[in-house]
Amino acid sequence: MPTILLAFGLRFYFYSEEHSPIHVHVENGDGRAKFALEPQVTLIKNEGMKSKDIKKAQVMCETFREEFIEKWKEHMDSKD
Repeated sequence: MPTILLAFGLRFYFYSEEHSPIHVHVENGDGRAKFALEPQVTLIKNEGMKSKDIKKAQVMCETFREEFIEKWKEHMDSKD
């Protein structure tokens, strides 16, 4: 479960056995969420995160979208 970013109390990560579409998981002390990164950043699921933290996580996903996608692909390619 590689962590790809820790910022503002949010942990961004993905699982080693992931599936398409490319997405990222986010968690903090309140809960967790999942955002699709392609074709655009979209909230898929929220399990207990506060609205302000979801907004913060979405901004971070949009800001680092290309880097997250690159890290996803690097990690998935390294497993082959």
